[in-house]
Amino acid sequence: MSEALLKNVQEMLNEEKWTRATLSNYSTNQFKELDVLLKEARDARAYDELKKLCDEHLVHTKNSIIALYLSGMIALSRQLIDDSALINLVTIFVDNHKWSIVKYLCERILDYGESKFALRTLAECYKNDNEETAIYDIWERLVKVDYEEADLAKSLGEYYEKQGKIEEAVDYYKKALHRYINKALFTNVREIWAKLIEYNKEDIDFFLHVQKKIAKNISKDKAVLLLNDVYIYCKEKGDIETAISICKIILQYDERDEPARKEITECFRLKYAGHSQLEEYIRISNLTQKYRNVHEAITDFEKHIAFDKGNFVFHRTWGIGRIAKVQGDEIVIDFAKKREHSMSLKMAVNALQTISKGHIWVLKATKKKEELHDKVKEDPVWALKTVIRSFNNTCDIKHMKAELVPSILSSGEWTTWSGKARDILKADPSFGVSPDNIDIFTVRDRPISIEEKLYNEFKAERNFFDRAVTIRNYVAQKDVELDSEYFTEMFAYFSAYLRSKNQVNEFVVASYLLVKDLVGRYPYLGAGLSLNFIEIFEGIEDVPALFLSLKDAKLKEEFIHHIQLFVPSWPDIYIKLFPYAMTASIVTNLKKEGYEDKLVTLTQYCFENYRDHREIRDAVVWILKNFKDESWFEKAALTLERKLIVLIHILNITYREIENHRDTAENRKINKQVYTLLFKDDVLTKFIDEADPDTITRIYTLIEDVKDLDPADKLSLRNRVLQKNPTFKFLGDTEKTIVSRGLLVTMSRFEEKQRELAHIMDVDVPANSKEIGFALSLGDLRENAEYKAAKEKQDLLNSTAAKLKDEIERAQLFDPSTINLNRVSFGTKVLLSNESNGENEEYTILGPWESDPDNRIISYLSPLGGAILNKKIGEKFNFSINDEKVSYTVKEISAVAF
Repeated sequence: MSEALLKNVQEMLNEEKWTRATLSNYSTNQFKELDVLLKEARDARAYDELKKLCDEHLVHTKNSIIALYLSGMIALSRQLIDDSALINLVTIFVDNHKWSIVKYLCERILDYGESKFALRTLAECYKNDNEETAIYDIWERLVKVDYEEADLAKSLGEYYEKQGKIEEAVDYYKKALHRYINKALFTNVREIWAKLIEYNKEDIDFFLHVQKKIAKNISKDKAVLLLNDVYIYCKEKGDIETAISICKIILQYDERDEPARKEITECFRLKYAGHSQLEEYIRISNLTQKYRNVHEAITDFEKHIAFDKGNFVFHRTWGIGRIAKVQGDEIVIDFAKKREHSMSLKMAVNALQTISKGHIWVLKATKKKEELHDKVKEDPVWALKTVIRSFNNTCDIKHMKAELVPSILSSGEWTTWSGKARDILKADPSFGVSPDNIDIFTVRDRPISIEEKLYNEFKAERNFFDRAVTIRNYVAQKDVELDSEYFTEMFAYFSAYLRSKNQVNEFVVASYLLVKDLVGRYPYLGAGLSLNFIEIFEGIEDVPALFLSLKDAKLKEEFIHHIQLFVPSWPDIYIKLFPYAMTASIVTNLKKEGYEDKLVTLTQYCFENYRDHREIRDAVVWILKNFKDESWFEKAALTLERKLIVLIHILNITYREIENHRDTAENRKINKQVYTLLFKDDVLTKFIDEADPDTITRIYTLIEDVKDLDPADKLSLRNRVLQKNPTFKFLGDTEKTIVSRGLLVTMSRFEEKQRELAHIMDVDVPANSKEIGFALSLGDLRENAEYKAAKEKQDLLNSTAAKLKDEIERAQLFDPSTINLNRVSFGTKVLLSNESNGENEEYTILGPWESDPDNRIISYLSPLGGAILNKKIGEKFNFSINDEKVSYTVKEISAVAF
């Protein structure tokens, strides 16, 4: 089909060239017909051949309408950055005033995402048709994609302002302001600033954020000029805290700004109007004196002003105290254990830390524990804000726990509470993170925007793939602004990897996939970038290793998808990659495209080479779990016995790997899956039921060789064999007596000991830990009876558990089917004739776990048990009891009923 299609296109190109068709002959219908042809090429997977044909034709006939359109649309559908073909095509029709065709072509370009070129051209079309409303719609789209377009943003702001739509006007004025700042056009900046002060004066955070850009891009003097407008509003409104902050910013830009120094002094007077020492502290800090450095004066004043009657302080030895009196240079403080302590103001400033009445330390010192406990549990937002603000508005989860546990919450309560707290910290706009550390949380006086919150998280993240998740979350927000400096900086972080591709690693590949996805949705982002997957792919030295280095599931899927899209040899790469990727999409795509033979080869390869790599063992298990009923799997011609043998070998290998602490987590996962397939899904027992003796021998011998497999599973399988084949003889069967360091036990006792150990570890030990914790909370350990008792119990539990573990490890399950009645052995009853008194004595021979001398059940390890062991009927022997020699004769041997 593709050959016929390409031949048809070649004929069309030749006809176009020979007939020299004029532009006047073209209408939108011709392009709609070409769209049908493009669909056929896509369905036939002939895009690459068709584009190559058109590009070769354009070398000689650069203005071929057909070739320009087909090549350009294929490039667009493949999200290639080179859009020169379509730009040339549109320009041809613009120059010839064919506006209906220009509209159609622009709209087709925009079907694949926003394009600055297409939008500008479309706006020209509407301008020629005098469609004013349509022009504004196009301008709105253009402003969103052209970050340098400031005048249009301003025009849209004015347009909505005239309509009385102030919210929309403010949005566009903000865009215009940012762009004029980037262009350093202060006259325009001041004009828009005035508009925003008029309509959006409440958004103080916006102005404080933007002034930083003005100071950086234009000048600090200009920033100060504009900040004064915001200062006047805040002071008039009574927002003294913000007014002080603005004065500090102005003085940071110019510490000799006398008006700002006077204003901050005036603001301090307003803020601390009721303070008993206000004027005194202004005087001693030299806040109003020009000769004193203003920043030092402010710091001095703020240190002193915190010392007033009723305020709280903290001393590292005496703890929390409350100021009782300030008189001249003397300050009197009431500490819990040191009432009416007097010190000089100078000493207090140096020795004490002033803290607010809402500080968590103050609350713990002044509130009842029950009251504080209930408040923290019922209002986690309040609790989070309280703790974070208590420590200079920066605090991590670990510090929060230290403040709340155990003084307010128990460890158990913390587990539940902290889960809710993490969700709140993530979602509540009142909380942010430090740009320097993702684990440090802050409280915002005014709610932070989700964009700024995500940007701060991005800056704080140190891991590349965590940043990838953050930028995806940012773009996923509704009505997100991609022209903000937040997004620009995040996008630049990833695009920078594409500009330096000396070594292709996981970061370069991941950046390509991220940027390609964003450019696909917002093509204007691709300006100046070269996005070529084949070029990047050819630089990868080890494809599986790189795939494993992509620590993001979505990026891994995208990588696999791009291999199929752009790499001609993708089926072979898929096969090579499968043991490491193991995604259904690989199998699905290979099957869909008719490569079942490669899946068969892959299956056979995995079942032959599973010993070499853990990833291949994982692939074997994954194939068996997910594709055992597929037709291509059946073609691999693997017998059930072969599959079982491979699984048993994998079980044994993973046990050894776990014991050697090699890839422990991964091997545990594979081990559990294989165990489930063999034993819990009854695959092994069902096979054993139908197998012949030779096959059973082979399979059971392999199972016996898996030394770390639970003996109960081996015994269960052995019993199943005997149940179906009572006369079956196991290879190497011998009488079981005593093995080196081993301990023969019955199944029931073995399970009982396991339950006993589990109860100690899961119930008794945690309960004892709580007892120790409670005892520690009582204080002085020297005379703490509860603590000593709890520690003694801990020692007893530890020794009991250690003994049980050792015995369970040595235990070997007794198989009742191996009882030999030719001689006395484990699991037999023996009737003895006591020749000394003429009476008969009956004993049951079991192990030390089952021993019950009162009921004549004795251990084979006991003195009498050892003397009887291995004796035959009629055999005589002597045994000494309390220095008295007794003669016995074995009369009968029978099996114990288990």
